[in-house]
Amino acid sequence: MKTSWRSASLVASAAAVMALTTACGQDSPPAASQNVGATAAPGGDYGNIGAGVGNAAGGAGAQASPSPSSPSTANPAGKLSVSTAEKVGKVVTDSLGLTLYRFDQDTEQPPKSNCDGDCAKTWPPVPADDAEAGEGIDKALLGSVTRADGTKQLTVGGWPAYRYAKDVNAGDVKGQGVGGKWYALAPDGKKAQGGGAGAEAGGEAAGELGLSTRNDPKLGEIVVDKNGMTVYRFKKDEAWPKPVSNCSGECLKKWPLVEPVDFADTKGIQEKGYMIFERTDGKGKQQTINCSPIYTFAGDKAPGDTNGQGVGGTWYAVRPDGKLVGASE
Repeated sequence: MKTSWRSASLVASAAAVMALTTACGQDSPPAASQNVGATAAPGGDYGNIGAGVGNAAGGAGAQASPSPSSPSTANPAGKLSVSTAEKVGKVVTDSLGLTLYRFDQDTEQPPKSNCDGDCAKTWPPVPADDAEAGEGIDKALLGSVTRADGTKQLTVGGWPAYRYAKDVNAGDVKGQGVGGKWYALAPDGKKAQGGGAGAEAGGEAAGELGLSTRNDPKLGEIVVDKNGMTVYRFKKDEAWPKPVSNCSGECLKKWPLVEPVDFADTKGIQEKGYMIFERTDGKGKQQTINCSPIYTFAGDKAPGDTNGQGVGGTWYAVRPDGKLVGASE
């Protein structure tokens, strides 16, 4: 009996360790912690993977990726046109009014698609056959690229074009910002990021969500909070095997912690490792991105400020995937 008890304890301990490492160190989180509608992404960041404590469990809202025989994977583009999507701006749509997207891990010169296998189920490539320029589309920007399977995929401004499996109605832009790598195609082939100057500066458009991203002219794409304030990480914190904040007391007065934000209230943030944790100093729960605790900076007085960047060689702005801006991990 003693041996059996010890064996059971070892099994339980191993299971606990595996749960932690899966959430904050591995690519495949437990299925029970996946968000509603999250799709698995083996082999690439083509979608968002839920791994966080407090994330909604996959339920009635979850949608399975279409099979290769699904009509959405082979529908011709037809006559392309330009539509205006709320908070996104002008986007390219196909003959059915479905939004077309581009993938940051693809290339435009030369055009090359890096979305295959399961990725192409979630993001069906748009066939080049029968695609034609409609009103607002420059015919000279349309082209094609030969995929690994020999099929021809439409390109816009050199970028391979895709649809998103969760866009089911004309005008949907549910794929915008997914994984910090997928964006609707603007008519010139660039990313449709909308919101105008106010959004670029981290103003009202960015502040409508609990966490979102903006393009800083010096730092690139960074995370901002609901008020458009820059979000930071502390290099002395720990993310693995579980989040640990090493900023407390006076430190927290200068670097206020970011309180929990439901993932449904974010845009453009990586879902993998998006979790909250209980602090050990009695300050409650704190949000993480990719398991790393996040903060704002008291020295930032207005949306768009990045005065905390590089402070003390330990504080840095955060990328949508949780990595530091301008510093090694």
